[in-house]
Amino acid sequence: MKRSWYASPYAVWMVLFTVVPVLLVLYYAFTGPDGQPTLENFGDFLQPVYLNVLWNSIWMAAVCTVICLLLGYPAAMFLASKDFSKYQSLLVLFILPMWMNFLLRTYAWMSLLEDTGLINQFLSWLGLPKMQMLYTEGAVMLGMVYNFIPFMILPVYSVMKKMDTRIVEAAEDLGADPVRVFTRVTLPLSLPGIISGITMVFMPAATTFAIPKLMGGGKYMLFGDLIEQQFLVSYNWNFGSSLSLIMMVLIMISIGLMKHWDPDGQGGGLF
Repeated sequence: MKRSWYASPYAVWMVLFTVVPVLLVLYYAFTGPDGQPTLENFGDFLQPVYLNVLWNSIWMAAVCTVICLLLGYPAAMFLASKDFSKYQSLLVLFILPMWMNFLLRTYAWMSLLEDTGLINQFLSWLGLPKMQMLYTEGAVMLGMVYNFIPFMILPVYSVMKKMDTRIVEAAEDLGADPVRVFTRVTLPLSLPGIISGITMVFMPAATTFAIPKLMGGGKYMLFGDLIEQQFLVSYNWNFGSSLSLIMMVLIMISIGLMKHWDPDGQGGGLF
């Protein structure tokens, strides 16, 4: 009983800043402006304009996740390889961006991509015409990939670092070529890290609102922007809460998928 008291501050914190806000979201989601119970908020979501925003968010998040996987998996393999073991201090270079504020990282890219940024200045120095890079869909995707790729690299790296290299060596001794070793040994064993990385990248990418606003100039609305708009612009807390609840359900499904592949929550649940 005495030890349980050490958890009391955390319990109070959870109640005030997690349980209470969720209850408020549930209340507003299932009530109207007059406080009467209703399901109209969820019916309004079925309008094509809002469904298009959800579909666009899922599509952008899926593309971002695929790009992060294609770029992050080889990076994780390199970090976990024997050749890299002598230079583990370089791992800080992959973690360092996460130590910086999210908005600072985004503003840094804005300064690079703007019309008078370093990239366009370099193009002008080469005698090439300037390019419109900021406030485009490509800029939004670049910001999402840059900010979320560490969440793909680290889970895969964690799993591959714990991988028993003797299994790979045994496959090589039995005559398997590098492609077969990767597809039959390395890839299946790293699947828990891949699932964790996909989950950790997809959901933040689908709900982000700062990156489209800053790097897209507000031209590309994602689901996070729609929720923010309902609360801070339209002041429609009821509809905004219903949108938030829908996103919570998607997050719970994503967490359930991660738990299915990684029941211990350590990126190694399959072996």
